[in-house]
Amino acid sequence: MDFIHSVFALIVTLGVLITFHEFGHFWVARRCGVKVLRFSVGFGKPLFSWFDKQGTEYVIAALPLGGYVKMLDEREGDVPEELLGQAFNRKPVGQRFAIVAAGPLANFLLAIVAYWFLFVIGTSVPAPLVGQVTEDSPAAEAGLQSGDEVLKVDNRDTASWQEVGLGLLNHMGETTRINLEVQNQRDTTSRSLELAVENFLSGQDQPDPLGSLGIQPWRPDVQPVLGSIQGDSPAERAGLQPGDRILSVNEQSVGNWQELVDLLQANPGQAIQITLERSGERLEVQATPDRRQLQDGREVGFIGAGVQMPEWPQELLREQRFGPLSAIWRATEKTGEMSWLTLTSVGKMVTGLISPTNLSGPITIARVASDSAKSGWESFITFLAYVSISLGILNLLPIPILDGGHLAYYTIEAVRGKPVSERIQEMAARFGLAILGTLMLMAFYFDLLRL
Repeated sequence: MDFIHSVFALIVTLGVLITFHEFGHFWVARRCGVKVLRFSVGFGKPLFSWFDKQGTEYVIAALPLGGYVKMLDEREGDVPEELLGQAFNRKPVGQRFAIVAAGPLANFLLAIVAYWFLFVIGTSVPAPLVGQVTEDSPAAEAGLQSGDEVLKVDNRDTASWQEVGLGLLNHMGETTRINLEVQNQRDTTSRSLELAVENFLSGQDQPDPLGSLGIQPWRPDVQPVLGSIQGDSPAERAGLQPGDRILSVNEQSVGNWQELVDLLQANPGQAIQITLERSGERLEVQATPDRRQLQDGREVGFIGAGVQMPEWPQELLREQRFGPLSAIWRATEKTGEMSWLTLTSVGKMVTGLISPTNLSGPITIARVASDSAKSGWESFITFLAYVSISLGILNLLPIPILDGGHLAYYTIEAVRGKPVSERIQEMAARFGLAILGTLMLMAFYFDLLRL
């Protein structure tokens, strides 16, 4: 069931993003007088197709991992003389540039719309309150204390730990000082701190900006109450249900969720006795945790049960809500911030400042899409906006066969006054295909490692 959910979430995510991307090309091409022959979402055998009054074929294909807009072009076949004025290759370089750039720009526009929607309806997020600070860590040396709320990172307001994390990720691979503005719950004045970092997060497969600085966010006490049960898991086979309160494991009392996790992890493949409370009744069940291999080589047990998250104290919630007009600017600013973070991360990956294992492929996208969908529509829309930005950035990279490669050709043509030769474009296309293929294989390989 989880696999089906992940696949469905991947198809929905890519379907929305690809449709918007290709519609950008399509919409501008039509306005420039180019005849569009086919608008396809997906590759391979068409599952559904239909034609409009202008002769454009619309296709939904079997493989939903891409899409394309096919335009009338003399380089791809004979064009009747009466249609030469509608051929893509006959259009001025400025119009061709606009048509190609419209795809990535549509992805950025989608992200702006998504963020605008979230800002207008408003969201309540937990305040970035520090729970504990590890001794001798960069955070401790800077003077960060338990009970501090992080108000700003590098002079940017941070209403949530997500925004704090994004601010910190801007410094991946750097040796620098990160500026924080904090305020303790016991004080009314804010303090400015400087966190000294060296090669921040370099080489980390899964960057943990807060943990690397020695910061543990404050969390309410999490009780050992089950919130979700995975299908075909030890928890489901044992008859456990959402809402069950775990009292003990093998007669060892359980006081909070972490104690339950520790006891389960300590018994991989071993039958355990679980005492629980359900609707005021005390029950006992037997379960055998499955085995799971951690990255450090340790083998731990797990039963496939999620926690029922406690209510957050109202005074520690921060509401993010803007009016329809002010939300436009905030959404545009947010899209710009995420675009810059993505672009600089790619640059740092190329120069070796951060690990290439941060590349993600379809498996990771499917899992994150599924998790975000389960977490609620707000999380899914946020994820959709970020992936849309990443797709826009990727397509603007000056790699032949991508939109950015074609934009580079048109820029050269505008400067030189004549197009780049077909021979050079063919050679560059083979080179670009090799680069793109290598990146896809690397992303898929790192996806498998994450599994």
